[in-house]
Formats: sequence, C-alpha cells, structure tokens
Amino acid sequence: MSSVASAPVRVRFCPSPTGNPHVGLVRTALFNWAFAKHHQGTLVFRIEDTDAARDSEESYDQLLDSMRWLGFDWDEGPEIGGPHAPYRQSQRMDLYKDVAAKLLDAGHAYRCYCSQAELDERREAARAAGKPSGYDGHCRDLSAEQVEAYQAEGREPIVRFRMPDETITFTDLVRGELTFTPENVPDYGIVRANGAPLYTLVNPVDDALMEITHVLRGEDLLSSTPRQIALYKALIELGIAKDTPQFGHLPYVMGEGNKKLSKRDPESSLNLYRERGFLPEGLLNYLSLLGWSLSADKDIFTIDEMVAAFDIADVQPNPARFDLKKCEAINADHIRLLDVKDFTERCAPWLRAPFAPWAPEDFDESKWHAIAPHAQTRLKVLSEITDNVDFLFLAEPAFDEASWTKAMKEGSDALLTTARAKLESADWTSAESLKEAVLAAGEAHGLKLGKAQAPVRVAVTGRTVGLPLFESLEVLGKETTLARIDAALAKLAA
Repeated sequence: MSSVASAPVRVRFCPSPTGNPHVGLVRTALFNWAFAKHHQGTLVFRIEDTDAARDSEESYDQLLDSMRWLGFDWDEGPEIGGPHAPYRQSQRMDLYKDVAAKLLDAGHAYRCYCSQAELDERREAARAAGKPSGYDGHCRDLSAEQVEAYQAEGREPIVRFRMPDETITFTDLVRGELTFTPENVPDYGIVRANGAPLYTLVNPVDDALMEITHVLRGEDLLSSTPRQIALYKALIELGIAKDTPQFGHLPYVMGEGNKKLSKRDPESSLNLYRERGFLPEGLLNYLSLLGWSLSADKDIFTIDEMVAAFDIADVQPNPARFDLKKCEAINADHIRLLDVKDFTERCAPWLRAPFAPWAPEDFDESKWHAIAPHAQTRLKVLSEITDNVDFLFLAEPAFDEASWTKAMKEGSDALLTTARAKLESADWTSAESLKEAVLAAGEAHGLKLGKAQAPVRVAVTGRTVGLPLFESLEVLGKETTLARIDAALAKLAA
C-alpha cells in the first residue's frame, strides 16, 4: 500500500478542547505532522469545539501551548488563519446549518421523530430476535399525515443521514481493504433536536471544505468511516466536496491491564510529562514507536530522522502498549544527546521555586555549571536534577533516613574519621585524588571502595545514590565536605 497522493497532501489534527491533552492525542498529532512534513504537505490545525458543555477556553489555550511545546507547527489554523478560516467549529455553525438543509432538500437526510424510549424498545426487540440493533429506518419514508401527527404531539425531530443500501469497501492505509455491509451501518443522526450539529456532520463537512486528502486518526473512529464515506458521496453530488479522502486508522495505545489508555489514566496526561521534565523530543521519539519504527535496530532517533522516513503505510495495525519505563529510558538517552549548555538551560525551571528547596541567594551558578556535565549522565527526566544537586546549595544535606540507616552501620564512625583525615590532606583540585583518599580509608578498615564511600556519600549528600561522588566532593569543596563529615560523626556519637 502506498499513502502517496498525486495531489498535494493535506492532513488535519482536530482535537476538542476538553481538558489536558493526553498522549494518545499527541501520537495522532505526531503522525499527522510527520506525514505532512514528509510529503511537503499541509497540516491543518482545527478545533472541534461544538460541545459547549465540555469545551473551555482554558483547554483551548492548553492545546495551543502543548502544540508549541512539542515543536509542532501548523500551516493553517488558530493564530495563523488560512483560506478556509475560521478553524474553530463554534464559529462555523451557519455553514453546518446550510449543509444540513441541502442534504434534507436533496433527500440524503430526513427528519426522525422517534423518542429515545421508542428507539430503546425497538433495539431490545432486534437484539432479542438476533438482528442488528442499529436504527431501523422507522422515519425514513413518513407520510405527510404521519409527520403532522408527530408535530401535533410536540415532538422535536433530529436529522438523520440516509445510508445507501449498498456495501461500502475502502482501503485503509494501515489495515488494508475493509468492507461494511448495509445492515451493520444504519442511518445515523447528524443534527440534534435543538438544531446543534453533531460530530458526524461537522467533522466530514470540515474535511470536505478544507480539502483534506488523508484522514489519519485513532482506531476508535474506524466504525464511523463507512458512514462518512457515504456522506462524502452525497457532498460530492451536491458540489460541496471535491473528493473522498484516504483513511488510515492508528492502533490503540494500551495501558495497564491491557486496557485502552484513557484520559482518566494518570500516565496519559501530557502535563505529567511536562512537569516531570521529559524532553519533547524524547517523548515524541517514544510515542512514534507506538505503532511505527524507524528500523528494527534503532529506537533512538531525532524528529528529523522520523520525518524523513515516515510513511503511514508502515504503521502496524496491532495495539501498542505504553511502557513508562521504556519512555523514561528513551528520554534519558535524549538528555544525554543534548550539548551541556542546552542541558543546563533546560534544567533551569527545576533549580528555582517552587521546585528548589534552597533560597535563591544560596544557588551558586559556578557550582551548577561545574556539576552539570556529571548530572547529565544520570537523569531520566529533568525534574530529578533538584534532588541530585540540592546538597550543593543547602546549608546541610536533606537526610533520607532510610539512606542513613543503610549506610551508617557499625564501624562507620571509625571509617568516617579515617576518611576525613585522608581527605584533609588530599588534592582538592582532583576528583581522582579524593577517590584515592577514600579508597585508602576503606583499605585501612578492610573495606572495598563501594562499602567505604557509602557513609561518606550519605554524610555529605544525605542519600545513598546520586551523582558521581568524588566529582561532587570536588565541586562542594574541602571546607563544606569536612564540616559535613564532622556533623555526621557528631550525629553518630549522639
């Protein structure tokens, strides 16, 4: 299968502004963006905000901010405009009303007066008889008298699209050829009784008017595709659409318990990854692997490498499982790929309030720049920098009691006393000299370096794990290091 079109590629990303964006939405945006870039096409960013009860301006602002943070640019849409403006559905209501009226006039749609209770009753009867339980076409061909009777009862009709009595087959760019028979695709609502247009109308109408050539979206929308293809056919007949786009349905992203990752799952929230200090390029690298790969032996790549290689036909149809540990590991690799200056700048938010536990005046820029190259090799996410360097800027280390108990075993006071003496005469311009001092102290007590350095590390940094110890001591300095060993000895004596 090839996803290359003879006409210029036009794809769209059309989220609803209903809360914090989730990673499944980001993966959809990524694949559309990469596909557009790969084919030198156009990405239309459209806001589907017709649900006044759920949509909010705050969520709208979050969406735009998230797109910018991820590094996605768009060719048409909010803040940019374009030939098909406006790009918010709430500002296009007259247009949908006009299309619905044309569909009614041409006989492609009809008014349905069935109450919800009647629909439910007929569905149950169909299920009991082993038949498809979709809409049964009750109002398809009402007489004028029947319509008048329903109106006399005060019934407010919805508008339904009239599905053709024919099999619909199309080639999905991810899944290959798919066929839907008429009994499994019944007539469906396109306008509510209050006149508000439904997603089933506004989404394909916007795609038609914006001349979208490829619709790349989640697998959960696959069942709506045959309905939209039929609607496209009607829109083409009415001169509203030029052509039917090609469809590609992306695999589900699965979470814990092999269930589809939903907005309610904590690990689905984009804000969580931003707050923890994931790099956009690290997160996008991982999300691209949920259904696609650059090559069998290469998990780490840049966004430019992805764009150069990306084709929707290479996306796998099978569900992809979200693995947070792998996501963190890939992000760690991207942190290590940064140049040190970029790394220090990206860590900045976590070195200030409200994340930093030290006072602003206690932050030492020279110490930070000295320790940064060593920190860069250890982090999975940028937010870990705060705990890793706090020993440099606090008056005394933030002791982790579990670390203290683990490291300060019997004999630790004697070891620390010897280490202090060795360190006092060491060369403090050399991390190697400091290592030799602690090594010699350990040998004096029959301990290898790993055992000998543990009490020193906890005395100085408060924790059993952290940045390379001897480089840390060199940056902290002789006076502070020795004072902290003295404090730890006093604590042990008490």
